[in-house]
Amino acid sequence: MKVLVIGSGGREHALVEALAKSPKTSRLYAAPGNGGTRDKAEPVPIPPDDVEALARFAESNAIDMTVVGPEVPLSLGIVDQLRRRSLPVIGPSADLARIEGSKTFTKRLCSDHGLPTAAYTVCASAEEAYRILDGSTFPTVVKADGLAAGKGVVVAATAGEARQAVRDFMERGTLGEAGSTVVIEEFLAGEEASFHVFASGTRFKAMVASQDHKRRFDGDKGPNTGGMGAYSTDTILSDEEREQVLDQLIRPTLEATRTYSGILYAGLMKTAEGPKLIEYNVRFGDPETQVILPRLRTDLLDVFIAMESGTLDQVELDWRPGASAAVVLVGDTYPGKVESGKKIAGLAEAAALNDVTVYHAGTRWEDGNVYTAGGRILNVTATGATLEEALEKAYAAAALIDFDGKAYRRDIGQKGLKR
Repeated sequence: MKVLVIGSGGREHALVEALAKSPKTSRLYAAPGNGGTRDKAEPVPIPPDDVEALARFAESNAIDMTVVGPEVPLSLGIVDQLRRRSLPVIGPSADLARIEGSKTFTKRLCSDHGLPTAAYTVCASAEEAYRILDGSTFPTVVKADGLAAGKGVVVAATAGEARQAVRDFMERGTLGEAGSTVVIEEFLAGEEASFHVFASGTRFKAMVASQDHKRRFDGDKGPNTGGMGAYSTDTILSDEEREQVLDQLIRPTLEATRTYSGILYAGLMKTAEGPKLIEYNVRFGDPETQVILPRLRTDLLDVFIAMESGTLDQVELDWRPGASAAVVLVGDTYPGKVESGKKIAGLAEAAALNDVTVYHAGTRWEDGNVYTAGGRILNVTATGATLEEALEKAYAAAALIDFDGKAYRRDIGQKGLKR
C-alpha cells in the first residue's frame, strides 16, 4: 500500500516510523516531512494547510491510505476532499473537527450530553468577558474558542492576568479570528492525563494513557508550550478512572456524533470527583504520540485499515508492558522566537543506544547534515521495563545530542515516579 502522512513534526515522524514497519507499506510519503522522516518516507513539498494540493497529490499518486497528523488540515476539510475522491483517510470531517476547532462547540456538546467538564461561560465580546471575570473566583481559565497552536489557553491566577488574556485575544487580536470568542471556565484542580482512542463511528479501541508536560521549565514553571516531554505507563489512570473515561466521555461522545472517524484524544484532569474533560483533540497528541506508538506492537496500518473498513471491533491491540518516555529538546529561547540553522551533532550516537528512538520535530536535512528548523527540535524517546529505566535511557541519549542553544526539562516523568 502507498501511504501518505501529512505533517512535519515529531508526531508525524513517529507515525512514519510505525507505518514503515508494516509489511503492507510499499511506499511511504511525508508532506512535507522533516529532517528525520526522509530516511523512511519520500518528502512531498506541500504544506499541511494546502488541502486542495494534498488531495490532488493523493489522487494522482493513487494513495491507498492518508494519515493526517495536525489539526489545521482537518479543520480545513482535507478529509472531505479525500472522501469526495473515494480515497481512504484517517481523520474526521471538517464538521466534526470542530470538536477541537471550537471550544464553544465542544462545551455545548458536553452540556447537551452530560459529559463531565468544567463549568463555563461563552463570551462573544470583551465587555461580556470582563463582566464575567468581575464575578469570578481565581484561578480561572481563559480559552480562545478557535485553533491557536497551543497558545490559546491562559490559566489566570489573578483577575489582572485574566483580563490581560481577554485584552490580548479579543482586543489586540493576537490570535486572529481564533480569539474573537473566548470561553471562561472553572479551574480544575488535579493531575492531567492524555487518553486516546482509535474511533470508527461508534466503535473504538482505547490506547494506553500518557501524560504531557506543557510548561517550559522544571517544576511546571513558565509559559505553556506545545509540550516539553511525555511519558506512558499503565499507572497514569487507575482501572476505575479508565472505565469512567470510557463510560462517561468516550462512548457518549461517539454515540452523539455517530459518524466520527479518526483519532479522538481526551485531555483530562483527574479531580477529586473523577476524571473531567479539559478539551478534546481530533488527532494524535504531540508529544504523546511519541510515547504511545513505541508501546504498540500491533501493526498500525492494520488498525487504520480496520477503521476505514468498519471492522475496528475485530482488532485486538497488543501493548508493550512497562513504560516509555520522551524528552523534548528545544532552542533555549523557546517558546519565543528561535533562530534556526544550527547544525545538530550526536544523532547517530543517541539513536544507537538500546531502546532509544530520536524523533525529529523542527529539523531540516541538507547535504548530509541535519539542522534546527523550529522551536521544538527533537523528541528523544526510550522504552523500558519501568518508567525509571525509560527515563534514564532517554536522558542518556539526550546528553549525547548537541546543537547551539540546546535546552530541555530535566524533570519529565517525576509525577509518574512518585506515583
